[in-house]
Amino acid sequence: MAKNTLTYFLLALASAIWGVSFILTKQLFLTESALTPLILISFRLLLATCVFLPTLLLTKKMERMQKKDIKWFLLIAFAEPFLYSFCETSGVELVSGSLSAVVVATIPLFVPFGMAAVYKEKIQASTLIGIVLSVVGIGLMLVGGESLNGNIKGMLFLIGAVVVAVFYTLLLVKVVDHYRPATITVYQNLFGFLYYLPLMLLCDGKALPQLSYSPSMILMILVLGIFCSTLAYIFYNVGIRKLGASSACIFTNVIPVFSLIAALVIGQEQFFWTKMLGVAIVVTGVIIAQR
Repeated sequence: MAKNTLTYFLLALASAIWGVSFILTKQLFLTESALTPLILISFRLLLATCVFLPTLLLTKKMERMQKKDIKWFLLIAFAEPFLYSFCETSGVELVSGSLSAVVVATIPLFVPFGMAAVYKEKIQASTLIGIVLSVVGIGLMLVGGESLNGNIKGMLFLIGAVVVAVFYTLLLVKVVDHYRPATITVYQNLFGFLYYLPLMLLCDGKALPQLSYSPSMILMILVLGIFCSTLAYIFYNVGIRKLGASSACIFTNVIPVFSLIAALVIGQEQFFWTKMLGVAIVVTGVIIAQR
């Protein structure tokens, strides 16, 4: 376990970034009435691509995509960020940020079974125990407060995001051992942006002049693009490469922990002891799963 300390740290950091992203996304929708999921995602991916693609090219770290892998990268980008980001962002627009994080944190429940069905990967007992404990903790985090007030349409979007995330993980296994995590993420964002741009201009182009383009809006989108759409995915890809998909995805269970902390800090959520107990149980479940 000690030899993977850095990998565990990177996965925890990715979960922290994604946890905060739900709160930032919700805050953007609260302050920018004209903002739509398509516009937000397009801006995120554009900024992420403009920052990291030139960086990899200048440092000569960008690996050339093999012809046999083009179909996998197109499918990976179609799953995430295209379908996943639309479902997740649309859900966050309608549901509280912390509840959105809780729904997304159920992804580890399904990934091990997907890996077992597709790649014949054995499901470890410790993994199942850790998942069950984490789910119990997540349930406690929902007790009390406003998190239970969910919008049915928003919940359906979030459930769709969970399904897409499982397929994304199964697809990622095809390339994660052959390319650097940063290369995979940059290709994802580039193809994802190319998927989104015509759709965004066609559906929501008229809303672009209505945005405030305030410094706070630009800063939040920049944070979402650089940290959430790029760095967190790089860290997650490192985890899958080092630990395997089933073990790495367990760390998404702690996303609601960081979302709750961020929501408490900015006043989107109220403090309850049951939530803190849930946090402790989630962390315990993650530790057990990694053993």
